[in-house]
Amino acid sequence: MRRYIAGLILLGLALAPTASAQDHGQVGIYGEYVRVQQTSTSMAGLGGRFALNANRALAFEAEMSYDFEQAFTEGFTNTGTGTVTLQRTNMRLLQGLFGPKLQTPHGPLRLFVTVKGGFVNFRLDPQPATFSTFSSSVANLRSQDVSGALYPGGGIELRFGPLGFRLEAGDLVYFNSGAHSNLRLTFGPALNF
Repeated sequence: MRRYIAGLILLGLALAPTASAQDHGQVGIYGEYVRVQQTSTSMAGLGGRFALNANRALAFEAEMSYDFEQAFTEGFTNTGTGTVTLQRTNMRLLQGLFGPKLQTPHGPLRLFVTVKGGFVNFRLDPQPATFSTFSSSVANLRSQDVSGALYPGGGIELRFGPLGFRLEAGDLVYFNSGAHSNLRLTFGPALNF
């Protein structure tokens, strides 16, 4: 019995360095840019993501972002003079995505690809963009117009120990009377644990 316990202790000590070096997951925040093709609107906002690694090359990731209202300019000609009018759109975008992420398993520079599914919610809201309007958007999500979404993307991640910085680009496709492709870019810090 003592040999069995001593063997388990030695095995545990031998595997301890690899276990501590193993990546278990990642949590991060990001800035986001989405170019909505249907309305030619550029949206920007903030989001957060959480990932758990199945192994060093495969992670399952969930993320949610909130894009604030955006302004657009429109010009017209009136008797030979051009006038530019600035108008608020009050359009906001809430999205939630979940799916696998395949990544290169070693080194400080990691490449990855992902395919996620989820939802996109477009809304017109004249209230100011604050934390309370975000939380009411999430709370009222079931009563609002929600479209299914598919997001194929990829990017690069730089790691410096437990800290990292991630750049990602992809196609945010939402389904509402057909499929609509939209450019999506994200960037931000991450903490690996």
